[in-house]
Amino acid sequence: MAVDQEWRADHAAAEALFAPLFVPPRGPDGCVVVGRLAQTLDGRIATRSGSSQWIGGPGDLLHTHKLRALCDVVLVGAGTIAADDPQLTTRLVEGPNPVRVVFDPDGRLGSAYRVFQGGPPSLLAARAPASPRHGQAETLAVADLPALLHTLAARGLRRIFVEGGGVTVSRFLLAGLLDRLHVTVAPIILGSGRPAFALPDVPRIADAMRLQWTVHDLAPDILLDIAVDRARPPVVT
Repeated sequence: MAVDQEWRADHAAAEALFAPLFVPPRGPDGCVVVGRLAQTLDGRIATRSGSSQWIGGPGDLLHTHKLRALCDVVLVGAGTIAADDPQLTTRLVEGPNPVRVVFDPDGRLGSAYRVFQGGPPSLLAARAPASPRHGQAETLAVADLPALLHTLAARGLRRIFVEGGGVTVSRFLLAGLLDRLHVTVAPIILGSGRPAFALPDVPRIADAMRLQWTVHDLAPDILLDIAVDRARPPVVT
């Protein structure tokens, strides 16, 4: 009986965690957008040199692959591709691979990275792509993030998983384009390194963006499921 109760509790927690991905979109772009970061206890996502593998434990990695399988798109910024050269597939879980989207507004990435060299479909989003293809990836000309979401929705890609890095997730947050935010906190203290978020300073605690979350166990880490609901950080002048 105790095992059955534990299974039911785990199942209910998983339903509560992933159900918001399937609600009707609230934004005018027609997308549901979830961002994700893994950070240390002191709010770092990498060392000063850029080393970030792996802050989260096996549970965080599995959770990331589940999000990929549940979404139409996994989106990362150019910095994540340059630092980690990820595959962005669902190899650790059952489920389809999402379309891989690389947001590289300034066109600074070469075509030798794995995401551009075969595998699941890939898109390179830039302000002015040099050609229709970038390796095996199709290129998209987009002016900004809202335009990118509209372009993806027009292709039927409406569940968007912004996997990183911190700069890209912060851009979505600043633009008011995040519906949910999943933040894994690992029991690690670096003492220095790259902060999780790159946002404008606020002069007072009272000016900070305040959100609500639920906490999920990813032992030894914890996962914070945060309802952003397209809110923006306050701009204090």
